[in-house]
Amino acid sequence: MSELRDRLRVEAERLKQQRDELRVQLDLGKMEVKQAWEEAEDRWGHLEGKLKVLADEAKDAAEDVTDAVEVLFGEIKSGFSRLKKLI
Repeated sequence: MSELRDRLRVEAERLKQQRDELRVQLDLGKMEVKQAWEEAEDRWGHLEGKLKVLADEAKDAAEDVTDAVEVLFGEIKSGFSRLKKLI
């Protein structure tokens, strides 16, 4: 009976040690996951900022293109008018 009790005690100690090691690894893993999340959130914030700037620049560029197209329309209309007068 004493031998069985000793074996069970030794096995329980091994399991306790494994449990403690796993708890430490889990805590470290939580910290690692939290750090990875924070880095991802920082990158997300940078991305959102860049997308806003890009959208603003695209809007400005679109306005510039629209203005240029309107000028081009006017020039083409004038050219067509001149052609009509020549015909």
